[in-house]
Amino acid sequence: MTTTTAVAVPAIRPEVRAWARRAGALSPVLAVIALLLVPSAGGAEGGTGGTGTIADAASGLLVLICLVRVLRSGARPLTRAAAVVLGLPVLGICVAAITSNDPAASLPGVARYVQIFVLVPAAVLLVIRDRRDFAVVAWALVALALVQGAVGVVQYLTGTGASYMGEDIRAVGTFGPTDVMGMATVVSYGLVVVTGIALGSGRGRTRTAALVCAGLLFLPLVLSFSRGAWIATVLAIAIQLVLSGLRRAARVALVVGALAVVLVGGFGVGSAMVKERVTSITQVAGAPDQSVTDRYTMWAAAGRMWRSDPLTGVGLKGFPAYRDSNASLALSSGSDTAGAGAAFQRQPLLSPHNMYLLVLSEQGLVGLLALAGSWAALLAGALRGRARGADCALVAIGLLSWQLIDFFYADIGGPSTVLMSVVLGLAAWWSLAGVKRA
Repeated sequence: MTTTTAVAVPAIRPEVRAWARRAGALSPVLAVIALLLVPSAGGAEGGTGGTGTIADAASGLLVLICLVRVLRSGARPLTRAAAVVLGLPVLGICVAAITSNDPAASLPGVARYVQIFVLVPAAVLLVIRDRRDFAVVAWALVALALVQGAVGVVQYLTGTGASYMGEDIRAVGTFGPTDVMGMATVVSYGLVVVTGIALGSGRGRTRTAALVCAGLLFLPLVLSFSRGAWIATVLAIAIQLVLSGLRRAARVALVVGALAVVLVGGFGVGSAMVKERVTSITQVAGAPDQSVTDRYTMWAAAGRMWRSDPLTGVGLKGFPAYRDSNASLALSSGSDTAGAGAAFQRQPLLSPHNMYLLVLSEQGLVGLLALAGSWAALLAGALRGRARGADCALVAIGLLSWQLIDFFYADIGGPSTVLMSVVLGLAAWWSLAGVKRA
């Protein structure tokens, strides 16, 4: 006669079950972030253009899942203030589409703007339930930045990056040479997040981890050679430092300055090229490089478009059609892209590389006031919430500040755009979620 021996199955600890439930609830947002590691085969279409990446598809699934949850719960998903702030951009978008000279051509722009500035941020806001969820999504941004930054550093060291000044050394991560701002944007987000966490957290492992991550992300940001990202990151971190205390701001500024001297001056990490890139920021007169000339020429063209239709603009996706008739002869036919596994090609200049001027030219004053008003309301809400939690507040303020500053040098377009909508949703939760901040 045989006997069977019962095997004891260890019980799952409550904290493990809680972590699994939290990860499952946040999985739609985390999937959007993780899928940005998948290399994009398409180019970075500027302005209101889409890219059709797998991360964009995941963002659509996020919105759908969130809609199903809201319908099943039967509760009102947003407060009245949150609905107004997040829905305000729809006003300018719809008016610009209706008054466009070519409404059919504007429809893809309507879908893209609503996706990036309304639906995905609202879905992220609704998925996040508390400050722990906020922290999980924030650290997911940092993890993405670390991976993309590591790929970028390897590209610089091995000469497999995007072409820059005749050498394939520009760090672009998995975004490729047609979206050179992609890795710089992701790394900047990560650096701003860990700065907010380090400044808002007390002494402990969390603060130490944040400081270590900040040091690791500094180098790939430098090697991105992205002037707009440099400016936005420096100013956003400066705002975070000032809000956390002037004395601390002075100490951190000294440490960062010493780190920059060691990396760029001591080790010579791209020192000559970095110096040339920094100098070119203000080199408008004299002999500016062609990218600076193109940018200011397109800014002037956007201004002329707005003056022709000051209230509603020329219509969504209208900038490329009206560019040549409003731009001077100084504008080149496109920018050269190569390296990072891609052959040489000319990238067309389809937007002014300034979000405010893009909206002003295509949507007029109505669109700009609606969109910028929504962003200003989010920033004001984040500033008001500082007393309820320094770490979350500094992260939200830093991310919003970075984005609003970067919009002076960039606009939407490229695979990394969908991450911007996640960032806006993360900041919107802190600004608008009210009692759910507990």
